[in-house]
Amino acid sequence: MKILFYSPLKSPNHPVPSGDRLMARLIVRALTSLGHEVSIASEMRSFMRSADMRDVFEANKAEAAEEIKRIATEYSGAAAPDLWFTYHPYYKSPDLLGPALAQHFGIPRINAEASYSSRRNIGLWQVSQDILLESTRNAAVNLCFTRRDRDGLKAAVPEARLELIAPFIDSAPYLKRAPCPEPRRLITVAMMRPGDKLSSYMALAESLKLIRHLPWTLSIAGDGECREEVERAFAAFEPGRVEWLGALPEEEIAELLSHGSIFVWPGHGEAYGLAYLEAQAAGLPVVAEAIAGVPEVIEHGRTGLLTAPGDRTAFAEAISDLLCDNQSRQRLASAARIFATGERSISGAAESLRRILDICVR
Repeated sequence: MKILFYSPLKSPNHPVPSGDRLMARLIVRALTSLGHEVSIASEMRSFMRSADMRDVFEANKAEAAEEIKRIATEYSGAAAPDLWFTYHPYYKSPDLLGPALAQHFGIPRINAEASYSSRRNIGLWQVSQDILLESTRNAAVNLCFTRRDRDGLKAAVPEARLELIAPFIDSAPYLKRAPCPEPRRLITVAMMRPGDKLSSYMALAESLKLIRHLPWTLSIAGDGECREEVERAFAAFEPGRVEWLGALPEEEIAELLSHGSIFVWPGHGEAYGLAYLEAQAAGLPVVAEAIAGVPEVIEHGRTGLLTAPGDRTAFAEAISDLLCDNQSRQRLASAARIFATGERSISGAAESLRRILDICVR
């Protein structure tokens, strides 16, 4: 099929790395591996940081109207698509293109990783969510990466067609390297942004202070506008305990992870967290909080340890347990690598997509 792919939050071509961009790229690769011709429909972002951004919303609508005209013209005749695929529409970034263009071309439409929360029905975000619900209702199928998202959509739009598909990664960069864990080396890979990312960094620093008597080191790969705040949070540790690596490309991340012992990241507000799967593919057990979508990518007691949300002591104790019991750490590490490279591979996801497309679209 000819598929037009659109991500209203962040295009696969966006210059700033993130989990959203990575998953968009992975979906495109999975669809392409099935023999489909996938084109990025638009680079337009419909992002609204707050619920009172009337000017931004009106500008987005005006831009969307022009994009609809452009796409309808560009893909007319023999170039017409067979399917529209929208990735990650939600209250901050509604899909202002897909419904109109799917109707124009007379083609089915798929949503992936749509999410709904009645708590966000404030100001212009409520308008976004109304758009989302209508889009969900009329989609050929809605692909849900977490049970949390599926349950939210099911409660809001019971008649919608929903299918679960597990979050996945391309494990090839991690399988190329045999795990060579350096004893007691903790690893974190995360951008330094306001909100949940900063909250997770603060929680991690507080937890590590509780076990500063243990001989661990922490390597942090990530950067962003909150770097100074993050560095201040870790300033109490003696020199040499924390290594600041900045943002790294995928190959260097894979190399870094191959030398880690434990991946530590609380995961506040994570939709699920592809970094967790990458760490597990490299052979690292994970310590995280059982919060948001994190349990979708970590199996407690099998591939890592999940602690109660907000419990800094429990988080510190989980890290301590693995630092002090290498046999348990190795058991989790081996299972984590099998889990991420086998059960959560891009090839497996492609087969799931094939089945869903055959049933719901063709």
